[in-house]
Amino acid sequence: MASNIKDTSQYLITPEQDWHLDLWVPRSVPSSRSDRLIEVPAAFDRRPDLLSFHEYGTPKLWWVFAVRNPDLLNDPIEVFVAGLEIYVPVNILG
Repeated sequence: MASNIKDTSQYLITPEQDWHLDLWVPRSVPSSRSDRLIEVPAAFDRRPDLLSFHEYGTPKLWWVFAVRNPDLLNDPIEVFVAGLEIYVPVNILG
């Protein structure tokens, strides 16, 4: 069966069963030497989607920040505040 899940989806590696997704398989974002440590700018306070658009050209990769920084972003919206230092993967889809 062909997958309708886009490359940017956090559900990419979750199997599909007929018309629904199976049990969720979390997608990993491994650390890399090319990852950048940044301080979340005030313009992106509680807006990981905007930082995703700024970094990757799409707001759909907002979840990458939470997966790459699980110890800091247990709530990817409310704790995504200005001044927080997080790692930003450089090449997420490649």
